[in-house]
Amino acid sequence: MIRILVAEDHMIVREGLKQLLSNEADFAVVGEARDGNEVLKLVRELDFDVLLLDMSMPGKSGIELIKQVKGDKPRLRLLVLSMHQENQYAVRAIKAGASGYLTKDSASAQLVSAIRRVAAGGAYISAEVAEQLALDAMPNAAGLPHTTLSDREYQVFQLLVSGVTVSEIADRLNVSVKTVSTHKARLLEKMGLGSQTELIRYALRHHLVEDSADPL
Repeated sequence: MIRILVAEDHMIVREGLKQLLSNEADFAVVGEARDGNEVLKLVRELDFDVLLLDMSMPGKSGIELIKQVKGDKPRLRLLVLSMHQENQYAVRAIKAGASGYLTKDSASAQLVSAIRRVAAGGAYISAEVAEQLALDAMPNAAGLPHTTLSDREYQVFQLLVSGVTVSEIADRLNVSVKTVSTHKARLLEKMGLGSQTELIRYALRHHLVEDSADPL
């Protein structure tokens, strides 16, 4: 039996995932979480095999949440669900400790096989993500400027290019406006860009932002 914790803040999506998983005789959903705090609570309280984790939930989420979960339970297997097609999200999730990465638009077709592979100790990633991970491991690997950002800087970058203001980012990440401004200044410097307008142009040029994107 593969025991699964489903972490997804949208009730309709969560119910859909549970329904999909219930069709498998050897799958058991032992709990569900609606935000990062509930994830951490249930990770500590429940015994299960796979955490099916939405990348974008209220409160603590994304890379930060993956790292904390793995810190609490290093052997726990994580399969990340995300709306983001961009490989950089998957690469960062895997480096943080996830065992697999699946986009939501492909979840209905691939979710069952992805959970089975991850639960068995394998990894579930695309060939493109595997290639990027291999390239990153090579000495003197040189990538695009956005790949040099820290996980938090990349999170702020995605919010900025999606039109979220500095004060709104501070509220979402539960940090001060000054901290967000510092992240913004550092990421602009790292990327060799002079303004938020240039940042947006860069994101559009490299297909790092979607019209309806919500990086959280």
